[in-house]
Amino acid sequence: MAMNSILNGDDIKKAMNAFSAPDTFDFKKFFEMVGLKSKSNDDVKKVFTVLDADNSGFIEEEELKFVLKGFAKDGRDLTDNETKAFLKAADKDGDGKIGVDEFAALVKE
Repeated sequence: MAMNSILNGDDIKKAMNAFSAPDTFDFKKFFEMVGLKSKSNDDVKKVFTVLDADNSGFIEEEELKFVLKGFAKDGRDLTDNETKAFLKAADKDGDGKIGVDEFAALVKE
C-alpha cells in the first residue's frame, strides 16, 4: 500500500522538505504536517503496516531508521540520535520495538 493512498502527497512532500537535514526530525511535528495526527485509528494502523517492513507486527529500531523512506522513496535515513529518540518516545513497554498501539498513541500525542 502506498502512503499517498492514505495521506496527501503534497503534505508528505512539505514534511519531507522540512526535515531533510540530519538531526532535525521531530516526529510530533512530522505526524502533524503529513496529516496523520488527524486521521482515524484505522488509517494510523495502515501507516503502521507500511512502516513495518518485515511484517513482524512491530517496528524495530532497524526499520525505524528508514521510516522516512516509508513516506517517500527519496526520504533520508534517520540519524542514530533521531532513531533512538523516536524509539524511546514510542516504546512504552520497554521491549525495544514499537507495537501498533504504541505507534497509534505516539501519533495522537
